[in-house]
Amino acid sequence: MAPEARIKAFLKNSATALCAGVVVLSSFSLGAEAARRHYRSHHHHLPELPAPPPRALPYPQLPLPFEIPGAQYLPLAWADVKGWSDDDHLAAYKTFRASCRTINAQTGAAEPKALAGSLSEPCRAAKSLELTDDAKAKTFFEENFAALRISRLGEPDGFVTGYYEPVLEGSRTQTDVFNVPVYRRPSNLFVRGYKQDSVSLPNKGPVYRKIGRRKLVPYYDRGEIEDGKIAGRGLEIAWLKDPTDLLFAQIQGSARIKFDDGGTVRLNYDAYNGYPYTAVGRILIERGIIPKEEMSMQKIREWMAQTPDGARELRRQNRSYIFFREVNLSDKEEAVGAQGIPLTAGRSIAVDKALHVYGTPFFIEGELPIDSERSKTPFHRLMIAQDTGSAIIGPARADLYFGAGADAGRVSGRLRHPMHFVMLVPKGLDPSVRGAKLPVPDPRPSMKIAKLFPQTDLAKDQAKPAAPAAAVAQGKNDTVAVANPVPLPVPRPVIEPVQEPRRPAKNRPHRQQ
Repeated sequence: MAPEARIKAFLKNSATALCAGVVVLSSFSLGAEAARRHYRSHHHHLPELPAPPPRALPYPQLPLPFEIPGAQYLPLAWADVKGWSDDDHLAAYKTFRASCRTINAQTGAAEPKALAGSLSEPCRAAKSLELTDDAKAKTFFEENFAALRISRLGEPDGFVTGYYEPVLEGSRTQTDVFNVPVYRRPSNLFVRGYKQDSVSLPNKGPVYRKIGRRKLVPYYDRGEIEDGKIAGRGLEIAWLKDPTDLLFAQIQGSARIKFDDGGTVRLNYDAYNGYPYTAVGRILIERGIIPKEEMSMQKIREWMAQTPDGARELRRQNRSYIFFREVNLSDKEEAVGAQGIPLTAGRSIAVDKALHVYGTPFFIEGELPIDSERSKTPFHRLMIAQDTGSAIIGPARADLYFGAGADAGRVSGRLRHPMHFVMLVPKGLDPSVRGAKLPVPDPRPSMKIAKLFPQTDLAKDQAKPAAPAAAVAQGKNDTVAVANPVPLPVPRPVIEPVQEPRRPAKNRPHRQQ
């Protein structure tokens, strides 16, 4: 065979083999696709792929240093705290150290509030500092605390009232003159979560009367107790002349009762009957009996003395009733607050215990009618939270303690005024110091580029008229033209494939069924 003929025969055979290989590969591909379809039709559940690991957050989720519900804060420099330099810081320091003795003596876990644990740091520092100089006391507070303006959310100021320890005449036995009983806590008074012999039960929450071993019902209210529901059980500590004296002793939470023989008994809050406190002064204002601007404790006393029947009905509007316990204090010592230490006249305050921690300093500034009913005496004083009360509710709400006796009662009885509150937060919880430890966020795109090419949603923008190009000032004299918003790219349209007619393959072998 000639060489040309051999080459033609070789090319012809190669082309035939190539075509056969293509047909075999096509058949294999179609068979594999058929096998996949068969598998999907008989196995509805595809094998589950392992889930990707959760993406780690770019920044740590650090808890807030402290949080007081319903409050707003504003960090201040000490130079911006009005009246700070004019106060007697040494007197405040001595009151603070009294609270620190209780804080330093605590064992076990501290309160869940973050402020409770952080107060131990300045208290440890104060334990060994016997300061006698006002300037050093001022420096102590500035070095260990940060000033934080605090008020109720949406309000610029806080609110203060005053309280004192009444000194009353009484008798150890009932007489025709002294016939108003002062009761200690009854044995059938029960509060869930507390033993019946616990000292100083809480002044909020439900209180029950225990009947038998299991039955619990609400305790008697003021009207029922005044009608004699617990009389004759040996609960009487002493007897007073006037039920109004007892009412105000219960409102203040403590009292001194002096007897004819020269003896004195000191009383402190021990429990209440579970009913919320109702301010009798507010009722007299609502009824139009005493104008709001003239309201004071002395006005209430005068009206009750002139209207005995009305006074009885008014007392019963306040269904809350306080039970007392005797405390071993001399006449020279002040009343004991809820923190368990004697209060300091003019430096101790009662706060909302649900929000605050005993021992926290508060600088309170404003004007109060201390010198007289109409006076506006400047008041800028560092006070220490050492007590609480059922009517003291809110982040910037305080009851100022003025001491014992009639003079203190006259001053405290006319206080109902807005004041500025600055809370002293230990440096360990300073929000600005803690914020400096947070990581710096990733850099953002240039603001100029973001304004020139804002990203918009095309579907939403088609329904709105196109906004004309505008100019945005970048500085005092610079103006940059802003282009129309650049729409997002339109998704690629879905195009269905066109089915072409299948041509019969030549020499395709038939599969046997």
